[in-house]
Parts: sequence; C-alpha cells; structure tokens
Amino acid sequence: MYKTACSRLTGLVGLSVKQKFLHNPHRCHQTACSLIQLHGRDPSNWLTYQYLNFLKRQYVTKNKSELHQRAIPKQAPTRTIVDEREETVEHQVERIPTLDVGVTKVEAKPKLSNLKSTTEDLAAQKGSVSSTVTSDETPHVQVETSEQRQARLDRQWKQLKVDVTHLPDIYARLAKIRLTALVVTTAAAGYAVAPVPFDPVVFVVSSLGTCLASCSANSINQYFEVPFDSNMNRTKNRPLVRGQISPLHAVTFALACGVSGVALLTLAVNPLTGFLGALNIFLYTCCYTPLKRLSIANTWVGALVGAIPPVMGWTAATGALEPGALLLGGFLYSWQFPHFNALSWNLREDYSRGGYRMMSVTHPGMCRRVALRHSLALVGLSAVAPALDVTTWTFPIISLPINLYISYLAFRFHRRADRASSRKLFFCSLWHLPMLLLLALTCKKPRGDEGAGAAAPALLS
Repeated sequence: MYKTACSRLTGLVGLSVKQKFLHNPHRCHQTACSLIQLHGRDPSNWLTYQYLNFLKRQYVTKNKSELHQRAIPKQAPTRTIVDEREETVEHQVERIPTLDVGVTKVEAKPKLSNLKSTTEDLAAQKGSVSSTVTSDETPHVQVETSEQRQARLDRQWKQLKVDVTHLPDIYARLAKIRLTALVVTTAAAGYAVAPVPFDPVVFVVSSLGTCLASCSANSINQYFEVPFDSNMNRTKNRPLVRGQISPLHAVTFALACGVSGVALLTLAVNPLTGFLGALNIFLYTCCYTPLKRLSIANTWVGALVGAIPPVMGWTAATGALEPGALLLGGFLYSWQFPHFNALSWNLREDYSRGGYRMMSVTHPGMCRRVALRHSLALVGLSAVAPALDVTTWTFPIISLPINLYISYLAFRFHRRADRASSRKLFFCSLWHLPMLLLLALTCKKPRGDEGAGAAAPALLS
C-alpha cells in the first residue's frame, strides 16, 4: 500500500489524527469553532509581538488604531545581606596592645584582619566560625586630656558670652546706624526749616529722642526677621543672625531705647512729637515688618515711616502740625521710591530667597513706573514750597537741575530695566536728598520778626 518510507510516515500521522478526532468529537468541534472565530475577528485587535523574547514578556496590543505597550515592571534590586556568622569565613583578629596613660597622642595604625579561607579549613570546620585572638589583654580606654576636652566643648552648644568691648559695634549694627543717621538728619532738617527761632537745646533733645526711637524700631525689626535674614547675603552677618547677641539682650536694648526716646520727646519737647515717635515705631515694627512677607503694599507703608522724621523735626520746633511739615514729609515720601526701588532691583535674588514680597520681585514693571512717577513728583513738590511760604521762589529754580537729573535716571531705569541703570539711580538718590534739603534750608523764607527788623533801619534812614 505504501511505496516509500515518507509515504508510510504520512499515512501513520494521518491515521493517528483521525483516531483522535473520532474519540473526542466535542473537543474537536470547539477547537474548530475557536479557529474560525479567530480568523473572522477584526485584524486591528490582533495581538502582535514586538520582540521574540519570552523571558521579558514585552508585547504590543493594537486596539482601535492605538498602540498599547505592556511590560512587566523591573524588579527592584535586592540587597545582599552578608551574615557575619557565615560558615565559609574565618576571622583572625589582632588586638592592639595597651598604651601608657601619660601618652597623649595615639599613633597606632590598626591592621586589617586577614581573611583566610581555604578549602581544607572549610571541610574541617564547617558549621562554626573560628575567631582566633592573638592576645588576651583588656582593651585600652583612651584618657581625654584637658585640652581635648576643651576643644570638644568648644564645638558643642555653649552659653553665649558677650565681650563688653564688642558691644558698641554690636549695638551700632543692631540699630542700623547708617539708616538711623539718615533719619536723624531728616529730622534735623525739618527742625531747621521750620519758621521759628533756633533753640539748640530743643534741637539736640529732639534729635536724640528721634535717634533712640529709630534704634528701637530697627532692633525690633531685626529681632523679628532673624529666620529670614539668615537666607539673604545682604543680612546674614547681622548680630542676631550670627549669634553675637542673645534675642533677650536685643529686645532689652530695643525697649530701653524706645521707652527713653518716646519719654524724652514727650516730656522734654512736646507731646505731639512724642506721639509721632511712638507711631513711627509702631508702623515700622507692627505694620511694615510683617507686610514685607505678605504684600507689596509694604513699600508704601515704609515710605510713610520714612516721611515722619522731618515732620517730627518741624513739630519739635513749632509744636503744631502745619502744611510746611507735610511738605517736608512729602519730599521724603516721594524720594524713597526711586531710592528703594533702585536698591531692591539689584537685590531681587536676595529678597526672593528671604521670602519678601517686593515690587522688584513680584511686579517689576510697576517697580520702574513708581520710581519714575515719584521722581517727577519731586519737581512738583519743589514748586509748591514757595506757595506754602516755606521757601522763596528761588528754591524751585535752583532745585530744578537735580530734580530733572534724578528724573532722567529714573526714566533710563524704566526703559532699560538693567543693573547699571538701577545702580546709577540709587547712587544719585544718595546725594540728591541732602542736596535738596540743603537748598531748601538756604532758600528758607525769612520769619516775620526778621523781616520787620530789616525794614525798621530802612525807615529810619
């Protein structure tokens, strides 16, 4: 029947398949149906393998023209923990001999333990770990000398010790001595421009009281801002940040200056000036300081704080709050915007690091516009001074060049918005204010009694 070996093999395979079909007809029917159903299925839902790598089980399914790749997540590497009680390791330890107590420097160099593992020892000592100690001496306990103990204590937290010889410098930096000097200068200018006879005693007392009030406000400000000043390059060397003085010491200094300054202004000058001094401390410490981290409105509040000292000088001389005092306060109020906005422009990174919401950080466009606007306002305020009988009409004319120059620098800062223009505007503001106040003092309008005294000799002649 079968002529060749190949034909016989084919016939045997076909016969065996036929017998299996006859024995399991139901199962064969299900297999055929599943094959027909698979063949008639939409090809877009077929399963296609991306790699023929069944160990990784990476494949791609195509469903409605979208490819979805599925992969078994990579197993996290497990750490191999080496048990020191492993049976295959033999430890050999050499103990270091003890040294004399009198020796202060220990120059012993420990040797690494030689791990000897041989097949012969493993066969003989399997199941136990042998540790051979070459010496039975007790371990050496090093005695700490007094010098080493002192060095260790110096590295630990210790009680703050303040050197009395360093206190003047610490107090000066705590009170921001340069800012306090500017405040006292503006208060003295307000006293000098007031249309009253000059009283040196009242002038000195009012200047001293203003200085103490400023020291108190600045000290409390630094006390509140210690966590934030430590993040800024500009303020990280302040006394409280560096720990040169304790917080209690700083608060005590601030209270002493504030109470004595307000009492001096109230009792030795007049109650109105004392009230303005206390108001200035409150605005600076309780309004301006917390607002620096909340809103850009802190700049306007800070400008109001800086405008009060010349008003205090005027009220110390006259005892009344007159339009001339408000004019001097307006000079300081407008001057602070080009001054501070130009300063803060180059310190944006520092203010951002400290968490302060300044115009230069959150609203850079507004920062430049406000600086230009208030620089131009100085020209208008100078023109109002003779109308209020504070100065003569010469003052607006001779002050026009410096007012136009600072306005020009503010315009350049507004247009360029770079570090160079802001730096020029800042340095110009440093000499602009003293020059403006000096011109106002030289053009001060004569008092009524001085004018009458000058007119009397003319009538007699």
